Amino acid sequence: MRRPTLVPVPDLLAAALLALAAATAATGLALIWVARLGADRFLYVSEMGAPEEPTAGIFQVAMVLVSLSALVVALIAPRLDPKVRWLAVVPSSIVLGVAAVCFGIASQVTCTRYCPLPVGDRFTWQDLIHTGCAVIGFAAAAFVMLQAAVDRRLARLARFSLVAAIVVAVIAGLGGLLSLLRFATELGGVLELVATTVALSWLVGLAAFQAVDRAAAARGSAPPAREPDLEPHRDTATESAAA
Repeated sequence: MRRPTLVPVPDLLAAALLALAAATAATGLALIWVARLGADRFLYVSEMGAPEEPTAGIFQVAMVLVSLSALVVALIAPRLDPKVRWLAVVPSSIVLGVAAVCFGIASQVTCTRYCPLPVGDRFTWQDLIHTGCAVIGFAAAAFVMLQAAVDRRLARLARFSLVAAIVVAVIAGLGGLLSLLRFATELGGVLELVATTVALSWLVGLAAFQAVDRAAAARGSAPPAREPDLEPHRDTATESAAA
């Protein structure tokens, strides 16, 4: 039985769009690493988007690509069917769509220089919006990872989804805690980059898996070739013999 999608799309077109989404997410991840390696000082991932940083343009493009990729998967990929009841409360397409919107907002409303913590006079509404959207986006992505981890149809992706969800939740949380405590901030930045890499790698894998699945469905639903109808020739031959 075909699983529902938010936007009905023919299988072959859906496979092409999902493959493009996988490539788009991979490009976004590569750009984040290019920006990080090209920075002239140590930066958190979010800090790379600060208007004063030379990496701001690359960061914004990368986050837009990630947002678009997640949105495409949310709209046209078949809805996940987690076998754990509390994970099925909200459809995966809705949760991933929320993550896509949050990443899109975070790409345009970047934090200010040094991404100040939510304490003190330097923290602004811009920082609050960016940080809030980033946290909600990662939390939503981790929730979809858990949904994929307990979906029977995604057996080949389930183990990686579970590991990715744990890594993103634990490592990103630890990195955020170190940032709040202002302790080992460089380690916290590395942990944030690792969590981002794992999350985006998972998005690439999910989009690619769904693309292969929809391509297989397109091949399976193709109408069989019609066999030539020989009955009229047989009837003519019979009539000739009778005459």
